[in-house]
This record gives sequence, structure tokens and C-alpha cells, in this order.
Amino acid sequence: MAIEIVRKYFRELGIEDRIMEFPVSSATVELAAEAVGTEPARICKTLSFLKPEGGCILIQAAGDARIDNRKFKDQFHTKAKMLKPEQVVEYTGHAIGGVCAFGIKRADVEVYCDDSMKRFETMFPACGSDNSAIELTLEELERYSNALGWIDVCKLPEGEGEQ
Repeated sequence: MAIEIVRKYFRELGIEDRIMEFPVSSATVELAAEAVGTEPARICKTLSFLKPEGGCILIQAAGDARIDNRKFKDQFHTKAKMLKPEQVVEYTGHAIGGVCAFGIKRADVEVYCDDSMKRFETMFPACGSDNSAIELTLEELERYSNALGWIDVCKLPEGEGEQ
């Protein structure tokens, strides 16, 4: 199971005990927010996109954010094309509903953090299963996901303030 990969990864970092597992699904932003007891915007969703030259891009973003196609193209010089579910598993080792950027072994996976999360001190990403999460500071999220940095490729719902 993918959660075991993430558990082992976090064990090596000394934070395995911070993983939360729920008796209910946390496979969507809304379900995760309900399970954790927070607002949907504080759920860190991991979006996966195909790189034309091979590999994939994972973007960790706030639960209420959406990819802005223009910003994505400006950043990566390609159109945003999401991975198919079987490709997500192939690249990340995690199935849809539990996708996260932890414990990824492939060298052709690039991870980024989107500025949409900077509104919060902590976020709740999944841990490889559809009923898990961990609370991480933004610094921890960037470090533990081996992110290549912060980017601005998302937009927030109307009236949600500036990123």
C-alpha cells in the first residue's frame, strides 16, 4: 500500500507519528476537510501533469485553488495536461484520492508548491491513501516533498483575496 511507503519515508524523518488515518474517506478536498476538521482551502491537493519530454510535474496547491492555464503555460512552456489515473500511479506510486509528493522514487517527477497555500501557516496533504493526512507547516511541506520551489500557477475563487 502507498501509505506504507509514505509511513516509511516519514519514519526516516522522525514524523511518522504525525500521520492521521481516518475511519472515513478523505479522497476529495471536501471529504478531507471534514475528516481533518478544517476548511477545504487548507487541504493540500497534489495535481499531476504530463511533461512533454517525459516525466511529470506535481503541483501542491490549496484545496480551493484551480490551475490557471495561462500561468501554467508561462511557467512550464507547455499546455497543462493532467495525467490519466494509471499514469498517476505509475509516476507517484499513489492512487487518486491519496496522491502526495512524499516517498516518490522516480527522478523524472518534479514537485512544486503553489503560492495559493501561502495564506495559511499549515496545510494538510494526503499520505498515500484515501483516508490519511498529515499537518505540515509550509516549510515542512516544501522540504519533505523535495519541492523545487514556490510557483504561481493557480487562481483562487472569486473574492478570495490576493495570492
